[in-house]
Amino acid sequence: MMTSSQPPPSVVSNDARVDLDRAYRASNTQQILDEVDRELVGLAPIKTRIREIAALLLIARLRQELGITTERPTLHMSFTGRPGTGKTTVALRMAKILHGLGYVRKGHLVVASRDDLVGQYVGHTAPKTKEVLKKAMGGVLFIDEAYYLYRPENERDYGQEAIEMLLQVMENQREDLVVILAGYKDRMETFFHANPGLHSRIAHHLDFPDYTLDELMSIAEMMLRQTRYTFDDSSRQTFQEYLELRMQQAHFANARSARNALDRAKLRQASRLLQQGGQVSKEELMRLDANDIRASRVFHNGHADDAEVREQNG
Repeated sequence: MMTSSQPPPSVVSNDARVDLDRAYRASNTQQILDEVDRELVGLAPIKTRIREIAALLLIARLRQELGITTERPTLHMSFTGRPGTGKTTVALRMAKILHGLGYVRKGHLVVASRDDLVGQYVGHTAPKTKEVLKKAMGGVLFIDEAYYLYRPENERDYGQEAIEMLLQVMENQREDLVVILAGYKDRMETFFHANPGLHSRIAHHLDFPDYTLDELMSIAEMMLRQTRYTFDDSSRQTFQEYLELRMQQAHFANARSARNALDRAKLRQASRLLQQGGQVSKEELMRLDANDIRASRVFHNGHADDAEVREQNG
């Protein structure tokens, strides 16, 4: 059974035909996919998979409307990839697509990690996990770095209790909750191997690629436009040099690293302008200079600063 949210009666004609275009428009799926295209640079394979999943779910729903017996599609998913590759953003849009197509009641996204689900003593895990599941019901539960739920090296760890509760809900309440498990690809593969019950309930595996240098520069330019800052030719070239160095270092977090670097450049710009004093133009207030970027430790000792090192967990 689908949820109570059904397509408008007008999509099904008297001669048992469906108007695919009208059903698609009514679901707002195209609008949501357009938002993904605007918000996320690159990620062509991910965008293709999202469109394919949306098409599958729409057809499955219309098949039911025409009385073609079918099982509800399995909706739980796995998103793999490094930090900053858009997994949470895509999960948010996927929740909206599922709601528009009538597969979840509310369409909201609840983001959780091990700390939200696993307790520190006997009897603590069940109520924590139940509370998160309660908040997520009717929508999508996104569990980032899901492999941290499983710690076989610690026989007193309570993560397995949370996993067992997730398994039960993913099976018994799959009509009211979609779960997306996310994290690094290699660690997720190990996690699924150790927990085959979870793997068997995942229908869609999406692997998010790292951004290329050109894509990261486009993302940086977009971030600056959104906050009314700009590069000039010199600072643009310097930021590209920064990214080339940063991409070779540990703990690189794709778009997250680019955003953090820009935030630090804005701090340096503000300090520079105050030290300069006097009158400044609107253009100066908006422009990041090359020195605002080149002051990064990445240029001076080849290492990211503490904020960069924390990015993968941020």
